[in-house]
Amino acid sequence: MDFGGRYIIAAPRVAVWAALNDTGALKAAIPGCHKIVWSGETTLDLEIKVNLGVVHPVFKGELALSDIVPAERYTLAGRGKGGLLGMAEGSADIVLSDSGEDTLLIFAANGGASGQVMKLGRAIIGNSAQKVIDGFFERFGGAMGAQVTPLGVDQTEP
Repeated sequence: MDFGGRYIIAAPRVAVWAALNDTGALKAAIPGCHKIVWSGETTLDLEIKVNLGVVHPVFKGELALSDIVPAERYTLAGRGKGGLLGMAEGSADIVLSDSGEDTLLIFAANGGASGQVMKLGRAIIGNSAQKVIDGFFERFGGAMGAQVTPLGVDQTEP
């Protein structure tokens, strides 16, 4: 399952970069996030309660940052286990560039899930992926005090 988007964030690129690495801003932007803490220089531990309708599994996992170019880009890869309900994993490339005084953020991700209940969850998320992503960036902007404008996906961008 692939998804992504492009967003104009009304803040300088260094401020957006700082917020992308701020666990408080990330916790506020991730629905159901109970915990997100730096566990190493490039790793985060997290715990997220996912709403799949009749079930609400808690996924515990780790995020790892790689290909880091400060204030420009990184790749974020994660994997979480929801007990008997299965496993979810994914990765995202995040690229920042200047857009006048604002920042253009390009987000391209792919992910998947295993287990019978997670297949249902994957279908739900797949059908509304853009809404989920747009919601994340809207909350992210709110957490950092900046307006976020979704631009949609441009297939010519990286």
